[in-house]
Amino acid sequence: MDTHRWWRDAVIYQVYVRSFLDSTGDGIGDLAGVRAGLPYLKKLGVDGIWLSPFYPSPQHDHGYDVADYRDVDPVFGDLAEFDLLVGAARRLGVKVLLDIVPNHCSSEHPWFREALAADPGSPERARFHFAEGRGPDGAEPPNNWHAMFGGPAWSRVTEPDGRPGQWYLHMFTPEQPDWNWRNPEIAADFDRTLRFWLDRGVDGFRIDVAAGLFKHPELPDSPDPEADARTRDSVNPLAWNQPEVHDVWRHWRAVCEEYTARDGRERLLVGEVSVPTAREHARYVRPDELHQAFFFDLLGAPWDADAFRKVISEAMQDIAGTGSTVTWVLNNHDQVRTVTRYGEPTPQGSGLGAARARAAALLMLALPGAAYVYQGEELGLPEVVDLPDDVLTDPIFRRTGSRARIRDGCRVPLPWSGQASPFGFTSGTEGAAPWLPQPDWFAEHATDRALADTRSFWHLYRDGLQLRSTLPQLGEGTLRWLETEPDVLAFVRADGLVCAVNFGTAPVPAPVPGTPLLASGPCPDGVLPGATAAWWIDDS
Repeated sequence: MDTHRWWRDAVIYQVYVRSFLDSTGDGIGDLAGVRAGLPYLKKLGVDGIWLSPFYPSPQHDHGYDVADYRDVDPVFGDLAEFDLLVGAARRLGVKVLLDIVPNHCSSEHPWFREALAADPGSPERARFHFAEGRGPDGAEPPNNWHAMFGGPAWSRVTEPDGRPGQWYLHMFTPEQPDWNWRNPEIAADFDRTLRFWLDRGVDGFRIDVAAGLFKHPELPDSPDPEADARTRDSVNPLAWNQPEVHDVWRHWRAVCEEYTARDGRERLLVGEVSVPTAREHARYVRPDELHQAFFFDLLGAPWDADAFRKVISEAMQDIAGTGSTVTWVLNNHDQVRTVTRYGEPTPQGSGLGAARARAAALLMLALPGAAYVYQGEELGLPEVVDLPDDVLTDPIFRRTGSRARIRDGCRVPLPWSGQASPFGFTSGTEGAAPWLPQPDWFAEHATDRALADTRSFWHLYRDGLQLRSTLPQLGEGTLRWLETEPDVLAFVRADGLVCAVNFGTAPVPAPVPGTPLLASGPCPDGVLPGATAAWWIDDS
């Protein structure tokens, strides 16, 4: 039996299914495309994949509005294809994690349709947050909360008799009503969902909005109602991070432990936890709750040595102290890609941004704990910042009319081969265009070109992952900071493995003499150039 706690230092590749690889020619990636891409991911060297939601959905938020938690949307395939994917991954030794969305569902979910057809106060409405409005004729929302994606967090329904009626809560969009987790029916149904997919062989779950689920029982007004929309983060303390949520994760952990006890394969729960501090974050990864939770502070840190050191130190102190390991992330499907974030927001990124992104990658892979890589990160893809308004699909844009913080630019389908769109993403010459247009300059980042160029991002990631899997100094463990030049961050892992990053622009003396094991860019003996990271073994 496999009793190794593989997740503690695993590198997981996030697959945004609709943008990974299209096997049918409809312009949308699918599960068969993911299966076809597994050998590529095995060659890269990742330990597992996390699949974005592929469940039946009207796709108002590209699958994060789930209409049926225990099936596959026909646009992505079917359950038979899912089973083939899991089987293929198992044969390659690649773990499979599913994205589960417990905070809210789709407005087309059968239970929400039943709620709309039922009367106020009915058991059907008790599965959600329905409430009477305020003011004359109940024409004002029940409280002043705003949705994260813009606008009020409440929508009014028309009752079965045609009258304006109650309001329902949706912390994202009106098409995503929030579940009422104070109703035991919800916990019981998600228990069935977990077991449905665990019985099909999955290795665990990434949990969307894991600090959500419960709302303050009185639904009071917020002193800062626009905080979530302003930050596009779950910061309203009345809507998120309620103490009752920890009981849910204790139960889900027990379910996973039950399956592990049967066959020795440890199942993983990793949460999307947005909370104010690393100490609060640590509460979610106590020994009987989630195995891990994404640590987003590194993703949000500016390119600055002091900022990175502070973030890493707090994570190591507060999170690793629980017995869990830190789950590092630099990119995901909701954030501007590092090549653009660290450089100039030009249509093709910048050389400085690319150099910094390469350095950050080596830093992340050298840190103790687990790491998640977002598809295209290993190709050095910049953000597509100049998509025309008429192709944007992000509900943030639809709700606010603003391009600020929209997410389409990091979700453009991957380039696999060739010199022009669809770059091998979609099959056949008669296939539909990719669901988001690919710019011409994607040719420079196509997978076939990356594999052929030993200086590419892909080879840097592959070499880093190979060393990480073979060197006992890397992966789980601790670090010790080294005294360095200004603008340089350096630490030592076990047995003298040193990682150093020059956040500045001028070269500095390397902290270790000799040729590095691996460097993010040209690194002459004894020198660490600007915007460069390197690994050494210090035998002194």
